[in-house]
Amino acid sequence: MDDGDSDDDSSVYVPVRERRRQRQQQLAAAGQTAALAREKRARPAEGTDEAGKPKKRSLLDERADMLASGSMVELSKEEESVVEEGKILESIDNQMKPLMSVKELAKGVEYTESMGATWRPPARIRATSEAERQAIRDKWHILVEGEEPPPPIKSFRDMRFPPAVLAALASKGIHKPTPIQIQGLPAILAGRDMIGIAFTGSGKTLVFSLPLVMIALEEEKRMPLVRSEGPFGLIMCPSRELARQTYDVVAHFCEGIASHGGGPRLRPLLSIGGISMRDQLQALNAGVHMVVATPGRLNDMLTKKKFSLRLCRYLCLDEADRMIGEANFEEEVRNVMQFFETQRQTLLFSATMPNKIQMFAKTALVRPVIVNVGRAGAANLDVIQEVEYVKQEAKIVYLLECLQKTAPPVIIFCENKNDVDDIHEYLMLKGVEAVAIHGGKDQEEREYAISSFKTQAKDVLIGTDVASKGIDFPDVQHVINYDMPKEIENYVHRIGRTGRCGKTGVATTFINKSCDETILLDLKHLLKEAKQRIPPVLATLEDPNDDGDATDYDASKGCAFCGGLGHRVATCPKLEQHRMKQIMGNKNDDLVGSASRGMGGGGTDW
Repeated sequence: MDDGDSDDDSSVYVPVRERRRQRQQQLAAAGQTAALAREKRARPAEGTDEAGKPKKRSLLDERADMLASGSMVELSKEEESVVEEGKILESIDNQMKPLMSVKELAKGVEYTESMGATWRPPARIRATSEAERQAIRDKWHILVEGEEPPPPIKSFRDMRFPPAVLAALASKGIHKPTPIQIQGLPAILAGRDMIGIAFTGSGKTLVFSLPLVMIALEEEKRMPLVRSEGPFGLIMCPSRELARQTYDVVAHFCEGIASHGGGPRLRPLLSIGGISMRDQLQALNAGVHMVVATPGRLNDMLTKKKFSLRLCRYLCLDEADRMIGEANFEEEVRNVMQFFETQRQTLLFSATMPNKIQMFAKTALVRPVIVNVGRAGAANLDVIQEVEYVKQEAKIVYLLECLQKTAPPVIIFCENKNDVDDIHEYLMLKGVEAVAIHGGKDQEEREYAISSFKTQAKDVLIGTDVASKGIDFPDVQHVINYDMPKEIENYVHRIGRTGRCGKTGVATTFINKSCDETILLDLKHLLKEAKQRIPPVLATLEDPNDDGDATDYDASKGCAFCGGLGHRVATCPKLEQHRMKQIMGNKNDDLVGSASRGMGGGGTDW
């Protein structure tokens, strides 16, 4: 028994050969493990480079991981374009500065309340309900935004203008206010900042001129001006011709108050390049109530301390989309802002004001009222628009045939000064009574051209865009665009020289293969919006923004920078030019005349 127990407890005998085989297997397994360990140590860890440092990951890698994990949803092409446009507009926002002086910005001054005024509407109009006011706005297609907008008023008498002003209006054949005047005049008379947008020929000049005259009259009665004082208000215009036209409107009402109403004689001043500084200084020495100016000459006089803006509490920018949207004008306007010492009532007016400029203006003004009659940048519906394909070499010959469409007066617009001079000479040789205007002519020639055409002593006016912005020519039957402008807003201003004050006009535009496709798409959309005939050459253009709906023209579908409906802000040619001007500096402009540079007018005095 003892021997058996000892056999059970002892280990089982393994032959030598078997023990050697097991030992070799153990050594082989250990060798594989060591080899794997050495390979792992030699191979860099995931996310690191060969030196063991963290590996740099590209944005594409991160985007791929996020898409794989589901933490990010892939955007459609439309959504990606919206995001891209948002970034572009944000970059523009960062470049725009408030319409305030450096002193105000340094002190952190922030105006939260409107200027206010002593004017108020009649009691029966104040008692109207909001529904009644909205019914009037709807009837006249007036869109209003802003806090507590004043009520619309359908009569100049109810606006409480004095009899002398009403007589001056009647002498010009003006008896009832236009839609922009129905809502715009009460807003400005109430002391509110305002953005006014209305189609060409709608009477915008009267909206900001009359309240300025009334402010000057009130201040003069309260405390008369003495030598070298003033002004109480300032109107800035981009061109000399527009400034002179606005000055004539203001002077007409001032003369009416003095001669027919027995009131004080108000003294307006026209400050533009190209005219003698001595005459302007003589008027300043007597004291002026109002100044109508171009930015170049105004900056020159303010810098030389010929007058100050210490008493000025009214500022209007006509054609504001150019004044604060283009680098050459914007710099001059901001220089003027440095001379204001107190809060002022600020007004911005234009027929074409892109959404981007509107958004900026809303933040720059104090509790502004936005009055919009029609879409900003829309063409006047009283203009019949005709677009014709004409080869470049045949245009000047076809021009004579085109002039036969209507009776004179006719305006011909060109992109450059050389074409203006060539057409002027050609028409003169053909016996056509014509005059020409552009930035290269001196002030005397420009004024002669405007006056002779307005009095209909001449039948045809040939000009660059210097004649397209805001200038009111009576009874123009026909506008011919010899060249398609590079910006669609210039096209809107050009054709707006006809079809004014409810009359019908014709606009003929020459296009050919030299025209940029982007501007042609903008033109195509503009014709669609106005329900005009679209020529085959435009109808065949591929439109990436066309969704088949010809009636829906939401501003978000167009360009937020220039207002064109045929492209988006990412492909806006004007935005590209704007960036290049900021990089290179504004060294030259076709609208800038040599006379303005020599007369202290600055580089922005058209």
